[in-house]
Amino acid sequence: MTDFGAIDALLAGAKKEVPLPSAEERRTLREELNLSRAQLAQALGVSPSTVGGWESGRDPSGEVREKYAYFLEGARTKLAAEAAEETAAEDSASSESDSQGDTPADTGQAEDSGDDDVDVLTAPQPCVLCGEPARHQVAGFPQHLDPAECGSAEAAQPQSERGVRVVPVGRRLQTADSPDLIGTAVASALAEHSGDVESATEALVRRAIPDAMALLDHSRMGGRYDVVAHPWMPDVLRKQSSRGADQIWEARPKWSRSELPAGKHEITALDINGAYLSALKTHLPLGQLEHSTGNHHDRRRAGIHLITPPDWEHDAYLPNPIGSRDEPGPLWVTESTLRLLLRISGPKYGLCDPPEIHESWTSGATEGLLEKFRIALKDARDRAIADNDDVTLEYVKAMYSKFVSTMGESNYNRELYRTDWMHLIRSQAFANLWWKAHRAYDEGLMVVRAMGTDELHVIGDWRAVFAEGRGVTEVKVKDVYTVGAG
Repeated sequence: MTDFGAIDALLAGAKKEVPLPSAEERRTLREELNLSRAQLAQALGVSPSTVGGWESGRDPSGEVREKYAYFLEGARTKLAAEAAEETAAEDSASSESDSQGDTPADTGQAEDSGDDDVDVLTAPQPCVLCGEPARHQVAGFPQHLDPAECGSAEAAQPQSERGVRVVPVGRRLQTADSPDLIGTAVASALAEHSGDVESATEALVRRAIPDAMALLDHSRMGGRYDVVAHPWMPDVLRKQSSRGADQIWEARPKWSRSELPAGKHEITALDINGAYLSALKTHLPLGQLEHSTGNHHDRRRAGIHLITPPDWEHDAYLPNPIGSRDEPGPLWVTESTLRLLLRISGPKYGLCDPPEIHESWTSGATEGLLEKFRIALKDARDRAIADNDDVTLEYVKAMYSKFVSTMGESNYNRELYRTDWMHLIRSQAFANLWWKAHRAYDEGLMVVRAMGTDELHVIGDWRAVFAEGRGVTEVKVKDVYTVGAG
């Protein structure tokens, strides 16, 4: 007869083997926690070579398998908790940044902090630059660490559509004392022209584009990100004719208040300093733009978006955030404009409905890509103002203004072809002006006019709202005039 008791005992002791993740994930989980094979082997009571075998595809069995599975599940939980804490901290920082107001803060902090932002991914993800699987992420973006491994997606494209990566020399190498490229150039020009200020200034302005690119290259040394300097661009970013424009709407404001209260009013025209310089701090895509559809916005990406803008019911006292547009219907806007619309449609402001997003061309992005470049220009500008140095002031202005204007379809700057960046930076300047207008209105001033990137006309005690001066966070008086009858 069958020993039913033995069978029952066998069934009671039988159980499925604990499932294990893939061999690659096993190794990644251990490396994410900065644990060596020897450390893990000692905890499990096996040899380091045994752990190496598990991470190469062999599976443990029995009790040690359960212990190994317990470790792997604990590692997953710990890493997920740390990731959640980092995300919460980023969201908190983002919210705090949003609460600061309209103009990007001049913290002076560098964009990168070394290898602390390089992490191993638990599973390969598409590289932000080439789209092929990458095993690491840099500051949250999947990316190949070795440039030789990056770009296999480009190889399948026609030569005319391949992106050209700019890999900073000495990537992730921290430099100690940075040379003053701007000061050196000014001193050299003055010496070459025997102290003739006018001639030296003309010479510096002529070389502003290559000098700006040299400064950009220097500021990218030690950078956390590789960027694509000549990516393939979608048709919406291409000029429709040799003298025409592409399809991007930059939201340039050209707004005047339709009616003023009865009486006589003194209006002050304020000049916003360094509008394009401040706008260099904006979310810029790193790699080639990828297409997507649907009404969804990913804050970790940036690019251009086809949207149906919301109705604007406040034109009597505030400019429309999409600028002066007469035609209804969908239009292509930049990330800067979209983020402005999303922010003012949120619960904090509630000024309009959210825009409807139909399709997008985006890539992984960062707000700090040009931060070192911007800070170098800002610091040189501040010193020039303090020293009454008009030569440096004109030189710096030419550097950042020409840098922005020539990065699109231009014959003057062959080193950087990012039409998307050009539109994004310009739109950010317009968005910054809109926030200045909103701040004025929110603080009780009457906004009369908002034009371009740097012109804001108000009625009231504007000095109680804006600091007066020549710094990029300050404003200066452009004109004072009177309208109406007393």
